[in-house]
Parts: sequence; C-alpha cells; structure tokens
Amino acid sequence: MAAERPKLKIPFKTVDICIEIASIMVLLLMWFHLILAFGNLPDTVPSHFNAAGQPDNYSDKGFLWFLPALGTLMYVGLFILNRYPHLHNYMVNITEENALIQYRFSTRVLRVVNFLCVLMFAYINYQIVIGAKNNTSSLGIGFLITVVVMSILLPVFIYLYQQKLKK
Repeated sequence: MAAERPKLKIPFKTVDICIEIASIMVLLLMWFHLILAFGNLPDTVPSHFNAAGQPDNYSDKGFLWFLPALGTLMYVGLFILNRYPHLHNYMVNITEENALIQYRFSTRVLRVVNFLCVLMFAYINYQIVIGAKNNTSSLGIGFLITVVVMSILLPVFIYLYQQKLKK
C-alpha cells in the first residue's frame, strides 16, 4: 500500500537534469515559435488529423494556443507527481531496501514519458503552423516515429528494465 512505502527524496542525476532541461527547452521553443508565427497565420487551421496524418477538421487559429497550454500543464503536473514516487504504481513490493532503485526508475520513466509527450505536442503544433503558412497540411513521418517510440518501444524498454530490477 502506498501509505506504508518509504518516502524518499530522489536526488537528480545528470541524465535527469538533461531530460528536464530538454523538456523545458522544447516547451519554450513551442511557445516562442507560435508567438512569432501567430500573426501571419490564416484564420482557419487544421485542428484534428486522421490516422494517415491528414487533417479532417479545422478550427480558428486561436486553437493553436491549446497545445502549448496543454503541454505546459501536463509537464508541470507530471513534474509535481514525480516528487512523490511513493504514490506511483509498482509491479513489485516496495521495501526500504529496494525503494531507492524502484523510485529512481519510476521517476526516470515518468520524466522520459513527460519529455516525449511535450515533444509530440511541439511537433504537432510546429507542423500545423508550418502547414498553415505554406497552405499544406500533414503531420508527416515524424509524428509516426514519435508515436511508435512512445507506444511500442518505450513500454518494451520499461518492461525489460523492470525485469532486470527484479533480479
């Protein structure tokens, strides 16, 4: 039960700091890119895409502020959640002996997922802005790559590493 788990403050390692800085930089780039481009965009932009990455719905260009806002809120929420690793869900029983290793792994996975989500929002926003400027619309191959990494490769990596931690 989470209430009985040890409550530890997990110190950041260099890789953790790099991931956090990368996430913040991507968020800032997304905001700055939109701020700089917004005045030159058409009044209507793609707001939803089908599985092939082609737009199937359009909205007022004000919709573009939704992705940076959502990405920022999500980043902050997951950053705060990462401060409480004893509340995370684990596949093993957490003890005093394994808490640091399990918590560090859990916080790092959450940090990477947070970065990939921010990257996905930034990529979508970037593609919409560029497409609206050039009067073309498609999410392109980068979106597919990001989704494949997030939905297939990352869970496999997490599972394999979790198995290694159990040994």
